[in-house]
Amino acid sequence: MASKGRRFDPKFRAGAVRIVKETGKPVAQVARDLGINPCTLNDRMRMDRLAAHLP
Repeated sequence: MASKGRRFDPKFRAGAVRIVKETGKPVAQVARDLGINPCTLNDRMRMDRLAAHLP
């Protein structure tokens, strides 16, 4: 049976993206510091970049 994983509130997700953008630290390092999967944070970064290009 597959697990559903942890759920993070929107403020936490936005904060994680902001940390990467403002500090310039690698996604892997920020993810490790926050205790989240780097792939999850990469997905959030990708969504943020896409949202920035929408009208």
